[in-house]
Amino acid sequence: MATTFEVLAEPRRREILDLLRGSERLVGDLATRLDLTQPAVSKHLRVLREAGLVAVRQDAQRRWYRLRPEPLVEVDAWLAPYRRLWADSLDALERHLDRMPDDPETEEHT
Repeated sequence: MATTFEVLAEPRRREILDLLRGSERLVGDLATRLDLTQPAVSKHLRVLREAGLVAVRQDAQRRWYRLRPEPLVEVDAWLAPYRRLWADSLDALERHLDRMPDDPETEEHT
């Protein structure tokens, strides 16, 4: 079975998750929005379902797909140190800019 990272490496699967983030959708709706064939979308949905990233609900003959965010916890945990790195860098930039003298030419034009 593929890891969450391997599944998310495919751009079309990320697009599907982006669409499912807002609400449940049918395969046909996803295919139309992504400009893909229904069989292609179904293949991506199967991979996403096997990874636990989407769930399906049967309604008569229709299958509604929805996002399951729980597996994304692994991705979030992996990204946490990088978020801290960016936050630290932005904080350092803010401190640097705060220490810089104001530009007198800029103040004259305001």
